[in-house]
Amino acid sequence: MKTSVLAFGLVAATALTSPVHADKLDDIIASGTLRCAVVLDFPPMGSRDENNEPIGFDVDYCNDLAKALGVTAEIVETPFPERIPALMSGRVDVGVASTSDTLERAKTVGMTVPYFAFEMAVTANEKSGIKSFEDMKGKVVGATAGTYEAIALENQVKTWGEGEFRPYQTQADVFLALSQGQLDATVSTSTVAQSNVKGGKFPGTSVVDKAPFDIDYVALFTNREEYGFLNYLNLFVNQQVRTGRYAELYEKWVGGEAPSLAVNGVYR
Repeated sequence: MKTSVLAFGLVAATALTSPVHADKLDDIIASGTLRCAVVLDFPPMGSRDENNEPIGFDVDYCNDLAKALGVTAEIVETPFPERIPALMSGRVDVGVASTSDTLERAKTVGMTVPYFAFEMAVTANEKSGIKSFEDMKGKVVGATAGTYEAIALENQVKTWGEGEFRPYQTQADVFLALSQGQLDATVSTSTVAQSNVKGGKFPGTSVVDKAPFDIDYVALFTNREEYGFLNYLNLFVNQQVRTGRYAELYEKWVGGEAPSLAVNGVYR
């Protein structure tokens, strides 16, 4: 009996003297640096300027988050397929990378409420004859692997039962293939479509129609067990909207009225 009491006392004493493990939020503040995964071939969300410096909506959003935390932002260039692996391997603390909030991804990472919303558009090679979404049936189409629009477009090709879907590593690869005639058309976010066509780097391409896919709501993401950090991120997104900063960044990088982040019938 005395041995049991002594053992319990030793365990209790050890528990009281053991250091408490800080969560990710505390770790980031203590480190003085916030490492953000950002896709930099996805204008206007992320790209590089003439001095090779990261710019874009997501870059500014990461900088805003770091400022709120009182730390310095580190932009970690992360292609679309590497976003979640970069987090899981510990290379980044948070994804600010236009990441669709799918249930499948939520099995692996913790996702916030939406911080941006994309509508989908069809961009075609001008020699393809494609003038609408339905005109893509039977054609060679493609999109960036792993993105919401790529998954939706590949499923559509399967539903049509004809044509070919080709996945690409980056948005730049997709639009280069489109410009060169290797693809007849692609579906991407309207922001990316307009930016790439107007930018002049991909001649012979035009935005021809809207794609009848759901609005793509995208979220910040971090490790799913980091409840404290996730709570902070959700509040930060809320503050960006309430203070008008979300609308300000949208006007700066996209132009026009910022789309609502509310989902009808879910939250307003």
